[in-house]
Amino acid sequence: MRIVTDMFRYCSENLPRWNPISISGYHVREAGSTAVQEVAFTLSNAISYVQAAVNAGLNIDTFAGRLSFFFNSHNNLFEEVAKFRAARRMWARIMSERFSAQDPRSLMLRFHTQTAGSTLTAQQPDNNIVRTAYQALAAVLGGTQSLHTNSKDEALSLPTEESARVALRTQQILAYETGVADIVDPLAGSYYVESLTNEIEQQAWQYIERIDALGGSVRAIEHGFMQAEIEQAAYSYQQELDEQQAIVVGVNRFVQENEARPELLRMDPEIGRRQAAKLAALRKRRDNVRVQQTLTALEQCATGKENLLPYIIDAVEAYATLGEISDAMRHIFGEQREFRSAE
Repeated sequence: MRIVTDMFRYCSENLPRWNPISISGYHVREAGSTAVQEVAFTLSNAISYVQAAVNAGLNIDTFAGRLSFFFNSHNNLFEEVAKFRAARRMWARIMSERFSAQDPRSLMLRFHTQTAGSTLTAQQPDNNIVRTAYQALAAVLGGTQSLHTNSKDEALSLPTEESARVALRTQQILAYETGVADIVDPLAGSYYVESLTNEIEQQAWQYIERIDALGGSVRAIEHGFMQAEIEQAAYSYQQELDEQQAIVVGVNRFVQENEARPELLRMDPEIGRRQAAKLAALRKRRDNVRVQQTLTALEQCATGKENLLPYIIDAVEAYATLGEISDAMRHIFGEQREFRSAE
């Protein structure tokens, strides 16, 4: 929280148009959560970030307008559209009612979407092009500000240039040929979509209330609450797959025997060796005395209350590596460990 709060303050004072954080729900969904859990846990984390900044004395309207979010887009098209709509509505309410934000931009949930890597299959990978297209459509219909489309072979390897191009063209066809990006909230007024939006919002509020009762998202994570909820959702979905209550085309139905293995990207090991050599050369030619001085200053700053960002920037300008900078802060802050409730 210290690093995040310092980032908010530094950017509001020095980089007012920079997005200081991307508050992510993508990893939550990739771990097996439901759409409701993705919304609830992401917004709960955002509440904790904002509350920490407010507690540190920041004015809500000096930084809230530059917060950004990162969501997943799964296969159920209408559920995903409703999820994005619910998240926007909830964030506006959180900012206005909980934090008394006055600037209209502070109420806006600006978000990036990436299509769901966890839904891509190694079997019949060409099917993943279709999955990605529908997921991207849901994101656009739900109002995303930016979009990443996964490649068809990502369940097997890093994408080839060809498959990455197809993923890019999927976005471009949506943007330039379908017209879906020309209209704000095009499914507004649909009885089904409005009803589903309300349902997701109601269930997400229930989760947020439970997390608040535990003391906020940090305490909820320490108790293992979010992890346990995600694990149960993932287990339930796997049971549905095993019993064919949920269908994945090419995996548990419409299976194709003796599939031809697609051509995969093969990484040249020389790339890694060249990069290691470049790093070694950097460490030889930089001023290592200055590097150590900046890292020591950063570590000392971490023990106090000064803003960390100027010290991090000094270390970067001295050509300290990301690992060295992180290690300096790890010495003070420690490392993240997996939490599990003692119960």
